[in-house]
Formats: sequence, structure tokens, C-alpha cells
Amino acid sequence: MFEEVFDGRLYSIDPATGHTRWHFTSHGCGWSSPALADHLVFATFIGNDECHATLQGGEIVAFSPATGQIRWRHTIGPSESSPLVENGTLYVADQDGYVYAFDARSGHLRWRSDTGAPIKASPSLAYGRIYVGTYAGEMLALDARTGRVAWRSSGHGNFYSTAAVNAGHVYVGSLDDHVYAFSARTGAVLWSSGTGGYVYASPALWHGLVLVGSYDHSFYALDGGTGSARWTYHATAPISGAASVIDGIVYFSSFDHRTYGLLGPSGRLRAEWPDGEYSPAVAGNGRLYLVGLGRIYALRPRR
Repeated sequence: MFEEVFDGRLYSIDPATGHTRWHFTSHGCGWSSPALADHLVFATFIGNDECHATLQGGEIVAFSPATGQIRWRHTIGPSESSPLVENGTLYVADQDGYVYAFDARSGHLRWRSDTGAPIKASPSLAYGRIYVGTYAGEMLALDARTGRVAWRSSGHGNFYSTAAVNAGHVYVGSLDDHVYAFSARTGAVLWSSGTGGYVYASPALWHGLVLVGSYDHSFYALDGGTGSARWTYHATAPISGAASVIDGIVYFSSFDHRTYGLLGPSGRLRAEWPDGEYSPAVAGNGRLYLVGLGRIYALRPRR
């Protein structure tokens, strides 16, 4: 497993023991999640004073997963966008407003599209299009082969949230306190649902529900078709990171360093842990891995 941390280090961790296999120091900040595809690990890094970075701007780097050897790297604008890889193409965005498509194996640039505004979200891919929001309140769909704009929808709050796409809908949170559903085909707003605070978090989708947290301390399960609330869970601090759903349990973390596990159908609390802040949980190898502050926990199912 691979983990990128705030101060710009990338770790390869043995999932069975938790021991570090190798690590890389970027001299920037690590504000995204790495991707593993095509026998490579991809990660973005950003230059920022918050982690005392000496890196200027941003960078996308491809590593050997076995050794950490750098296979290729490119300078891009400041980026906290997580890489996305599909069919041999790597997509990534930056705060200079560009979306890039690279050949995943060679790093060759296939196209670059200028959206005209800073991007902090990660790209999403569906129906042959890249979907991404900007810090100018626009949601865009780009042709995944060419980078040409298929549609753009303006007049919304800034988008930090990464979109989730399913059943012809594009779901995304906004800093205007709303969760939006756009038509994946046309960009028309299908519905918007208000919360009491910023929606930095990226939605998770499960059984027709849009699952997302807000800075108003609440976690919402919204009907994917209408935006109406099916259930709401009140946490004790703002929620900024994306949720994950594993075996019908919805995991999210909050700013008071707690991670919650809720039953997907009802929102009833199933478990709670005294650690976490952004990314809550991933699963693999028959284990549940919880992401805390500077620590990863491996949990086994009870027998």
C-alpha cells in the first residue's frame, strides 16, 4: 500500500506488517492521494509554505512500486489533485487551471486543457469525459481523448470537492454550502441540496445514496435522484474529507480527530475511533485500514 503525507513524503508500506518498504521525499507538500496503475505509482506534490517546501509550483511523478525508483516526472502548476489513470492515460489538474492527459507509461503529454480558473479538485472519468470543478464556480466536462470542453456550468460556489459520477448524474459538493447533481450529458443542474456549511468533501455513492459530510458537523445521505435527505448523522466537528463505503458501512472522519462507521441504510452508528481527520478507511487483504494522524491502523474482522 502507498501513502502520501502532508510534508511531502511518499511511503510504500507492507500491508501485512506495516513496515516501510521505501519512501520518497519530494521537498514539497503531499496534499493528494497516490494512484497505482500500469505497474507504476503516481503522485502529485505541491510547493507551499505550510510544509516549509523548497519545491516550486507542483510536480507529477511516476515511481516503480517495487523500489521507488522514479520512472518519469513533470513540472506542472501547484497541484493537490490526485492522479487518475484509465486505459493507459493519466489525468491530473493544477491550480494554474490546467487539466493534463499524459501517457501513463512514458509520461508523454497527450493534451493540456486550460479551464481558465484554479483547480483543487481531482478529475473524474465517466462516459468518455473528464469531469472537474474549478475555483471560479464552474463545473466542466472535457472530452477524455482531446481535452475539448463538452460543457461548462457556471454560477456556483467554488468547487474543492471531487465529483462522483453514476447513472447519468455528476454529484459534487461546493463551498456555497450545497451539494449539486448535474446531468453528465448536458451539464444541466438536476438538483441542489443545501447544508449549513462548506462542502469540501467529495461524495461517495452507494445504493442510490449520495453520502457526503459538511462543515456544519453533519453527514448526509441524500437521495441520488431528488437530493432529499434520507438520513443525517450529527458529528461533533466539521467534516472535510471524503467518505468511503466498505461492506455497507460508511466511514468518515472529522476535525476533532475521530473516525465514524455508520450503517449505510440507516445512518446508525456502528463504530467510532479516536483518530483521523481527512481520509477515513480503505480495505484490502481481508483487513480494514484506518487512516489516522501520522498513523495507519490495520484491523481484522472479528471471528
